[in-house]
Amino acid sequence: MDILLIGGTGVISSAVAGHAAELGHRVTLLNRGASTSRPAPAGTEVLHADIRDPRAAAEVLSGREFDAVADFISFVPEQLAASMELFRGRTGQYVFISSASAYQKPPARLPILESTPLRNPFWQYSRDKIACEELLTAAYRDEGFPGTVVRPSHTYDQTMIPLTGGWTDLHRMRAGLPVLVHGDGTSLWTLTHSRDFARAFTGLLGRPAAVGDSYTITSDEFLPWNEIYRILAAAAGVPEPRLVHVSSDTIAAHDPGRGPGLLGDKSHSVIFDNTKIKSLVPGFAAQIPFVQGAAEILAWYDAHPAEQKIDPGFMALSDQLAAAAG
Repeated sequence: MDILLIGGTGVISSAVAGHAAELGHRVTLLNRGASTSRPAPAGTEVLHADIRDPRAAAEVLSGREFDAVADFISFVPEQLAASMELFRGRTGQYVFISSASAYQKPPARLPILESTPLRNPFWQYSRDKIACEELLTAAYRDEGFPGTVVRPSHTYDQTMIPLTGGWTDLHRMRAGLPVLVHGDGTSLWTLTHSRDFARAFTGLLGRPAAVGDSYTITSDEFLPWNEIYRILAAAAGVPEPRLVHVSSDTIAAHDPGRGPGLLGDKSHSVIFDNTKIKSLVPGFAAQIPFVQGAAEILAWYDAHPAEQKIDPGFMALSDQLAAAAG
């Protein structure tokens, strides 16, 4: 297949690009060429243009058609509408990467299915993704625009630390300092390795049955947050981290930058049913447990000390809230 990825250098899209190229697909990336942390995989073509500049993007895409286009970087309807206009009539499938945070929060029941209502009153990011989905769905119904929606949940690679404080939390663990865990640490969470996501995602490209439909792609493994912190602590060489439980509301009130995502997503249990994507992509099942993923994360950060960035503000907040919690 001839596949175009809008982006192609992010956590998810770089894994998709690499996997699709390994399978022998012709993979083209459309981006600004600004990323240095994840270079384009071997065997891929890179077109340099800013998708937010329709004229420049149209120029580098002149005369090109694709079996599938995957849009990783539209976050609001205006961005999606401009990208859709650019690819009308030149692709057999347009895959919009939405977010599982768009699903109903708090969920009325688990596991979460594609039929679960879309509603997140806590997080504007999620509401914007929902609005994008509505635009794509309307275009499919009204004109047959070949849209497919994919909803990943918390997807990570070796560079992504899935903790509230990121590297700051791991630094605190190694220093023997208390680490904040939102809530009581028992809510369940699903973490998906980007390589597992890429296997399923690439499998749905070019499939007519996927057009006009939506799919969740996640791991089948779910863990309580206490265990996620302990697994990362063990990978960091800390057998028993000092976990301090603080309500999500309290953390959000003191740290507005992290608050919306915490309240709108991570403070609720999320377990997903992947039956639908498995029925479309035979043989798919996530293969990388978080124990392995955590080991990859710590190995990468220990090999890249310049990336071990400590947030002074979150350090102070952690000290403050841990002391208040007793």
